[in-house]
Amino acid sequence: MQMRQSIIELFSTFLELDASRVIGWATDARLRRHMIKSLSQLSQPEQSEDFWVYYWYKLWLDTPESLVRDHLSAYLQEVCYWAARKTVTGISSSQYTLSDCFQMAIIRVDKVLKGYKPNMGFSLKNYSSAIFSSELKEMLRQQNEIDICTNWRLLKKVTQKRLIESLKNAGQSAEAIERYVLAWKCYQELCAPSQPSGTRKLQKPSEATWQSIAQLYNSLRLTQLTTPGAELNPESLEKWLTSCAKAVRTYLYPNMTSLNAKIGEDDGGELQDILPQLKQESYISEIIAAEEQLDRQSQQAQIGDVLVKALKELDEEALNIIQIYYTQKLTQQQIAKELGVKQYTVSRRLTKARDTLLLKLATWSQESMHISLNPSVLNYINTVLEEWLQVHYSRNSI
Repeated sequence: MQMRQSIIELFSTFLELDASRVIGWATDARLRRHMIKSLSQLSQPEQSEDFWVYYWYKLWLDTPESLVRDHLSAYLQEVCYWAARKTVTGISSSQYTLSDCFQMAIIRVDKVLKGYKPNMGFSLKNYSSAIFSSELKEMLRQQNEIDICTNWRLLKKVTQKRLIESLKNAGQSAEAIERYVLAWKCYQELCAPSQPSGTRKLQKPSEATWQSIAQLYNSLRLTQLTTPGAELNPESLEKWLTSCAKAVRTYLYPNMTSLNAKIGEDDGGELQDILPQLKQESYISEIIAAEEQLDRQSQQAQIGDVLVKALKELDEEALNIIQIYYTQKLTQQQIAKELGVKQYTVSRRLTKARDTLLLKLATWSQESMHISLNPSVLNYINTVLEEWLQVHYSRNSI
């Protein structure tokens, strides 16, 4: 991939991708004109990319839906590309191409910008790399889980809050939502899986179970529904719950369209032609995410204190390896050669050191922030740790 050189290119061009390779750079005429105009308005044209990152970011805070966002999206193209490439390379088999993964990540630019805090000393590129990678991995992981999850397992997993959001998103009326939710509650109460609770292949309830669910619903509707409505038979109840599952699947897992999908008929162009304008709010990362997320804006300093103290508690060998890894950007094999040890020793020591830091940060989160730890929250904390280490050692290496 040819690297961009000038400030104008950095903030006004976008990657053109084939399924698995970069074709080149496409210039957005609006952004180019806007950059040229902005440069001309300075008494001495500033050629520092850090200056323009901060300049556009400060403007974005006041006008998030303007050209400013697109300038920053253009700037982060390479970072997003490498995050997507690293992710897709690590997947043994996937229905998505590199360009698809790039698209899935780049639409998270708004989340990157909302969490970015330049006054905390973070580089936008380092920060966005961690967020793009984390978001993409979570979307792919969640998508795979939903794809192979039966309707009946999905209905056992979904919360009432998400179910109501899904039904509202599907355009259901308040009265219909009330009835669907009651039917779902009856299903939750009476449909106990015969297999372990973790299985994604939960089968459809038996005829006897459907009969019991219908009887419970018909009994409860008289006291729990604003408008009881008519009695339901098992067949109607099954259709209702199938509709619920479809609504949840659509809401939590909106379809991703390939970058190369045609827009309209004939020669309407491709989606990648309008990449700067692509926006999508996705709720995939919320499917099992805990409500208690670390507040990046107000707790960054506390996180830094915890991790600096934790680093000082590492033994000399572990600290040396982690410093070399993040400061010199060497591979484990290169570090092993430099230190005169085996590669697996470096791998084991590095993993143990990071696990120690992760445990310290997770324990602090649990005790100070009263956060309930689960796999999703630990994944988030791990992203925070990786981001902090990159920034900490890049700053100290200067």
